[in-house]
Amino acid sequence: MRKLVAFAAVASLALTLTACGQSTATTSAAPSASGSSSASAPVEKGTIGVLMPTKTSERWIKDGDFIKQQLEADGYTVELQYANDDIPTQVTQLSSMVTKGVKVLVVASIDGVALKGGLAEAKEAKIPVIAYDRLLRETDAVDYYTTFDNFKVGVQQGESLLEGLQASGVKSPWNVELFAGSPDDNNATFFFNGAMSVLQPKIDDGTIKIVSGETDFKTVATLRWDAAVAKKRMENLLTKSYSDKDVNGVLAPYDGISRGIIAALKGSGYGTADKKLPVVTGQDAELESVKMILKGEQYSTIFKDTRELAKATVKMIGEITSGATVTVNDTKSYDNGVKVVPTELLDPVSVNKSNIKDVLLKANYYTEADLG
Repeated sequence: MRKLVAFAAVASLALTLTACGQSTATTSAAPSASGSSSASAPVEKGTIGVLMPTKTSERWIKDGDFIKQQLEADGYTVELQYANDDIPTQVTQLSSMVTKGVKVLVVASIDGVALKGGLAEAKEAKIPVIAYDRLLRETDAVDYYTTFDNFKVGVQQGESLLEGLQASGVKSPWNVELFAGSPDDNNATFFFNGAMSVLQPKIDDGTIKIVSGETDFKTVATLRWDAAVAKKRMENLLTKSYSDKDVNGVLAPYDGISRGIIAALKGSGYGTADKKLPVVTGQDAELESVKMILKGEQYSTIFKDTRELAKATVKMIGEITSGATVTVNDTKSYDNGVKVVPTELLDPVSVNKSNIKDVLLKANYYTEADLG
């Protein structure tokens, strides 16, 4: 009789808890139908999977380190993997992390579309996915996106190119060539469109001349953001279009591409007292390019403090795993072809020789010793 009474009491308590909505089941945060973020039920801290595209770029190494350090400081275990810009490797890494049952996935993709299969597995396993700085496209299996304001980055690059041309002492019309990022990276389109929103009116009124005639994104894109690819294209442009004239400016979307372009220009005699290097833009404030800006070889770059991006991502992970409402500040701009992905946007900063040391040293991004 005592056993029956005890059993009845336990059953009654379980029914009461269920009726009150109390459950030990865990769910992840997901955006509501309107595109705004919603709260998630708590999950306990565990392993966070972090996928980065490559170690060939200084910035991705820093991003991975920043995220790992902050997550570990918050009590998480971190599995951080790099794919060396090889898509099949990243596909395998993603599937492996899903199989291991990580609590949250942070994915900086090589190709924004190629991971659809693995992301579908993550969704089925109820693993929340954060796209990190590169939007995951053509899938509903991405919950959030953390990035910088990518269109604004492009606007700043276009404005910087114009400022440099105006300060160069060369009279308009200016001879300019256009480079864009990798066509499989959604950000590259935002950068290019932002820059062209500034440059196209100047092309239309004749202030800027694209001597090669190459203005279409697909034509000027640089696969995998590869410096060698950019160098080769710049060499071809110089041979084809500049045998009897000088190039005055180059829109370059990333510091690695900028360095490839500058190498091609130097190989063709630019960078001497008689033939100045053109105005070349960039992005990411990579140390080698910062030094080139201080030497007057590269004109500008866009500083994106990836420590802040990592911080925003770690904050988002904490909100997901604790069941809090996930903080986003943009629910309209980033349509991945299937859904509008709730996004936390950070602001970029345009820097050139006049302010780059001040900005980077104040941010403690580099030291005086780093800058030489």
